[in-house]
Amino acid sequence: MSRLPILKTYKLYIGGAFPRSESGRSYIVNAEDGSFVANAAWASRKDARDAVRAARAAMGSWAGASAYNRGQVLYRIAELLEGRREQFVAEIMEAEGVSRAAASEQVDAAIDLWVWYAGWTDKVAQVAGNANPVAGPYFNLTVPEPTGVVAVLAPQHRVATLLGFVSVVAPALVTGNTVVVVANEVAPLSAITLSEVLATSDVAGGVVNVLTGPVAELAPWLAAHADVNALDLFGAAGLDWVEYEIAAADTVKRVVRPDGGADWAAGSLERILAFTETKTVWHTKSVL
Repeated sequence: MSRLPILKTYKLYIGGAFPRSESGRSYIVNAEDGSFVANAAWASRKDARDAVRAARAAMGSWAGASAYNRGQVLYRIAELLEGRREQFVAEIMEAEGVSRAAASEQVDAAIDLWVWYAGWTDKVAQVAGNANPVAGPYFNLTVPEPTGVVAVLAPQHRVATLLGFVSVVAPALVTGNTVVVVANEVAPLSAITLSEVLATSDVAGGVVNVLTGPVAELAPWLAAHADVNALDLFGAAGLDWVEYEIAAADTVKRVVRPDGGADWAAGSLERILAFTETKTVWHTKSVL
């Protein structure tokens, strides 16, 4: 007996929940061969504002957690991704038109990348911080702090769709930033499925927020949003990113420019420090 397939409409991921787009719009997601795969929510600028609000609300608890605890949370994401690897492999094969071996290799690299960044959470303070020598009876200490809410544009090509997403989201989370990420427009399924992993892991709602839809419609609003502290254009090499950089300048955001030759599988301390501030504290020494 034949049956009709259940065609799924994927939703957004905002504040730990899966709402439909405020606009009610959706768009068709096709496989690499042009065949229909699913419908995805077409996020609006109102959805982008909601995501920023959720990220800001989650900032205190995530940044205030111990570095060791953040490492445990990121490692838990890797554990759950490992448990659903076959689903990710199938989606990558369909979205990118690659072999099972290539898709499996990409999933393994994404899992390893989560583990790599999880290991840095309680070590980055020793690298980015310092006890500074001063000429006087003072302690002078420099400690790293998160930048705040980071808007991220995921890589927008039909290559390394899962790995590219992880490589731009994970480093921002290490020091306690929260993230609003615009997923790959043409191949968003890996990002959406990963948001389901995040929802069932120990990641608090609002720490990562995933928007799907046209980047050209969402990016300008995030770049100009006054409550976004940094803009990551690392994966936006094929976009008109200069306009986003100009929009970000009005609110003095930290901006990471694109890298079209990026090795998505490589962990990067530089990517962690790109969204880390340093605070220097003076304290008097007791004089006997």
